[in-house]
Amino acid sequence: MQLKSYIQGRWFAGEGEAQQLRDATTGQVIASASSSGIDFRATLRYAREVGGPALRTLTFHERAALLKQLAKKLGEYKDEFYALSYATGATKTDSWIDIDGGFGTLFAYASRGTRELPNSRVYVDGDLEMLSKTGTFVGQHICVPLEGAAVHINAFNFPVWGMLEKLSPTLLAGVPAIVKPATTTAYLTELVVRRIIESGILPEGSLQLVCGSVGDLFDHLTCQDVVSFTGSASTAQKLRTHHNIVAHSVRFISETDSINSCVLAEDAKPGQPEFDLFVREVTREMTTKAGQKCTAIRKAIVPAAHADAVAEALRASLGKVVVGDPRLENVRMGPLAALSQRREVLGRIAELRREAELITSEHVELAGAEHERGAFVPPALLYCREPRKAKALHHIEAFGPVCTVVPYESAQEAISFARLGEGSLVSSVFTADDALATELVLGLAPMHGRLLVVNRDCAKESTGHGSPLPMLVHGGPGRAGGGEEMGGIRGLMHYMQRTAIQGSPQTIAAVTGRWTRGAVQKEPGRHPFRKAFHELQVGDSLNSAEREVTLDDIEKFAALTGDTFYAHMDEAAAARNPLFGGRVAHGYFLISAAAGLFVDPPYGPVLANYGLDRLRFVKPVKPGDRIKVRLTCKSKSLRADKGYGEVAWDTEITNQNGEIVASYDVLTMVSEQPVS
Repeated sequence: MQLKSYIQGRWFAGEGEAQQLRDATTGQVIASASSSGIDFRATLRYAREVGGPALRTLTFHERAALLKQLAKKLGEYKDEFYALSYATGATKTDSWIDIDGGFGTLFAYASRGTRELPNSRVYVDGDLEMLSKTGTFVGQHICVPLEGAAVHINAFNFPVWGMLEKLSPTLLAGVPAIVKPATTTAYLTELVVRRIIESGILPEGSLQLVCGSVGDLFDHLTCQDVVSFTGSASTAQKLRTHHNIVAHSVRFISETDSINSCVLAEDAKPGQPEFDLFVREVTREMTTKAGQKCTAIRKAIVPAAHADAVAEALRASLGKVVVGDPRLENVRMGPLAALSQRREVLGRIAELRREAELITSEHVELAGAEHERGAFVPPALLYCREPRKAKALHHIEAFGPVCTVVPYESAQEAISFARLGEGSLVSSVFTADDALATELVLGLAPMHGRLLVVNRDCAKESTGHGSPLPMLVHGGPGRAGGGEEMGGIRGLMHYMQRTAIQGSPQTIAAVTGRWTRGAVQKEPGRHPFRKAFHELQVGDSLNSAEREVTLDDIEKFAALTGDTFYAHMDEAAAARNPLFGGRVAHGYFLISAAAGLFVDPPYGPVLANYGLDRLRFVKPVKPGDRIKVRLTCKSKSLRADKGYGEVAWDTEITNQNGEIVASYDVLTMVSEQPVS
């Protein structure tokens, strides 16, 4: 079977000699791949001129809905994906991480896009900046989609998750993607993309696939394009210094080689839960995906006093791992993805053995498989007894089931051993001592993208050392690539342009779709709470009548709530307070009194008040002061699947002198349709 690329709205079989792709267990040829003949300039143009405009016409919420639909649809083909995933060497558990993990990332970004982004095409970044004394000239940062293409170059180890974790924030941002999977396992990515294209869920041009090399694609990139790369540091360096990347300042996101560590703290002695948890985690990280994970543990950094005990416990644990055909239920670890990968890993192990002793067997009995045909490497645990003299240990990554036990004498030495990797994606710490945890975390953080701290209290629900999560950043400094992926909404920012807008409040409100103080207050014609969601306009305002705050109000509120704080009830004590100089009204009384001034009581479109945001009490209110309220529709976000929209109301309480005494946003749910 020859894999096909999906480009310019059609499936394309590469020309000329194709690379053969083999089953990692049997060695049988299952596919071939070539991208020869693709016009990459036209492919980029198709993304920019067809996919980009189609995505940019959609709001964030509409794009999020597409991600959700896509995740559900792909779930229908899970069995088909799992069956083919075995050919990559993945066990059923490995495939769950790759396939279900990919679907989960789609769902996560769909949810965050709906909850955290506006139902519009502009993302407002941060607060309004006052640039003038009277507030007639202001500034605001906004983010809009880049008008190019995202080129995703993915690694062989996660052919599904690796694609979807990049694709989710890219599409949500409104940017089309050209996906280039690692050729070795591209057959699984191609199958998933086929099902995506068949579904018709995504706008045409928003997703293209290249099975094979990227040819001269880099020659045609512009400043509006983005490259997101996962793979070796050497390849990343070559790509990021491509003349066109440099000439056009093309954004380049990189996640590369990483010597990740797992630190057993000094308090975690044999017999302690944290010791056992450490052994279990290192074993799992060595054998999941046969150690072919950018986040896998390469150095087990342990107290010198317990190093022998750790080494023995790990050797015993690894000895129980069944290696063989991943299709068998009892097999816990399958082969590497390809014979070429096996040759590379064995070569790396040989280099590491110059500084460390291999303490596990070089040979293992396989279940249902043959050494001659499959890309099998048994779990390889090394023990470096003189880590202070070692160099290869901190610079060579054997991308397979390989880890080295590294003894240390102090917490600071443990930190230094981990940092010698010169930038890592993740390290983990196993300790029940929070003081030790703090020392280790703060020492490790500058050189790591993520840190996991495990103790007996959180272990049961911990997601583990090697699991990047869509809500947390995935990336690291230095050798790890210097980039970031995911991290919730942060992940979208790689594909958006942040622009500072300066002008009048009204102009800024028009651009952002969010009312700001100083912009025009619209006369709604009737109480704004009588308007359904679609009838409301940003800027619709209500200015209430006045109400005098009395001493009786304060005392009754104190009696009702039990809040008898001295500033409200003890004149002499309140007079000593330099901020008040006498009794003042409760802040929460002011909020309640304000609601009484602006609420429209009868049944209507406003279904619920679900909270307050940005509440600030600016100036105290004393008995005899008069207050009034200004309520303005600040922003609207439709929840189309729920039949209502979320409306934020900018609210100011002022006193008889026109001074602001409190400001906040009232958050309401408003019916999509008029209510009779």
